[in-house]
Amino acid sequence: MASKDTIAIILGGGAGQRLYPLTKQRAKPAVPLGGKYRLIDIPVSNCINSDIIKIFILTQYNSASLNRHIARTYRFSRFTNGFVEILAAEITPSSADWFQGTADAVRQCFHHLQDYPDETVLVLSGDHLYRMDYSKFVAKHHDTQADLTISVTAARGEDASGFGLLKTDANGKIIEFSEKPTGEDLEKMRVDTTTLGLSSEEAARRPFLASMGIYVFRKEVLGDLLLNQLPAAIDFGKEVIPQALSRYNVQAYLFDGYWEDIGTISSFYRANLDMTLPLPPFNAFDADAPMYTRPRYLPGSKVLDCHVQSSIITEGCILNGAIIKDSVIGIRSRVEHGSQLEGVLMMGADSYQTLEIMQADINAGLPRFGVGHNCFIRRAIIDKNARIGSGVRIVNESNRQHHDGDGYFIRDGIVIVPKNGIITDGTVI
Repeated sequence: MASKDTIAIILGGGAGQRLYPLTKQRAKPAVPLGGKYRLIDIPVSNCINSDIIKIFILTQYNSASLNRHIARTYRFSRFTNGFVEILAAEITPSSADWFQGTADAVRQCFHHLQDYPDETVLVLSGDHLYRMDYSKFVAKHHDTQADLTISVTAARGEDASGFGLLKTDANGKIIEFSEKPTGEDLEKMRVDTTTLGLSSEEAARRPFLASMGIYVFRKEVLGDLLLNQLPAAIDFGKEVIPQALSRYNVQAYLFDGYWEDIGTISSFYRANLDMTLPLPPFNAFDADAPMYTRPRYLPGSKVLDCHVQSSIITEGCILNGAIIKDSVIGIRSRVEHGSQLEGVLMMGADSYQTLEIMQADINAGLPRFGVGHNCFIRRAIIDKNARIGSGVRIVNESNRQHHDGDGYFIRDGIVIVPKNGIITDGTVI
């Protein structure tokens, strides 16, 4: 059975509190990534590149911007049966509640799956950064005649307690699963990962098998688990997977490529800035498996008398006499003369300001979109449509890890200027 006979469900996640304030006005899958993409583009692009073109996206919070992005980006030919469709939480005769968790979200939307003949369901997360050929994942599922296959990655000891961990037998069948264990329970889940192809040195560094939260189900089994056997279960990792082990053939699929859970501000910031490295762990320049996003038809960026080092400059930007180091500059960004950005994720703007609007802003005492003159900004995230005046210093001088300020936030020591935020001339953070 080919991957084209598979239907995908992408879990949009909850309120995204760990990514706040980036999720203050948008759903987590709609958070901008890499200067021009959004988080949702990762799993959708992986699906398309794997010849899986029937895709549902489950979400319930701040979904307007996500809906716009999906509607403007993913339009398949009328001669295919492909689609990318948002399924928001809805009140029905059988359910009067919001999605309570990952399993509950799929349960509430399961009747939509029954409208299609596909017998294989791929369940994905909407906040991971990785490139995977799902067709190999699905092929392993069918080759082993599995009821459920879980994609796993080898994890380091310091990271392992944040994941669901598992053990397999010699044939790859999962025989034990523990959700986010600690202490002695964590040590019990240590395995010899050389059996999965890792070198002895790499296996010593990564001695745990962590679930990536990515699953392939036989649709019949998924329905039986959610609707009949575990009708009150709300989470795959904590409830459904442990129960499935004793009842079904549950297999593991090892993924040994780059994979990053970007559910926190620090991991999100690091994943974006890592893209500027000479050999980035996630390479957007892969012609065989491109990342898709909304085409915007913007002009090429203008870089006037600037020093740019180890940075990404996307389309439609105007950089005038600035110093840009180790930064990502998003679409339609403006940075004025004398300003210096170091380790900055600048998401850009949703539109250009006309000369009349810019003059009106000046008359109202407002900075225009972007970064003004003679600013110094280090280790920061500047969300879309933010206005930063002239002579501003954003360096977290007090070295705070968590703080809500006047027009800004600090999370994990990273200063965040939120969407539509305003930082006036001469401000020091």
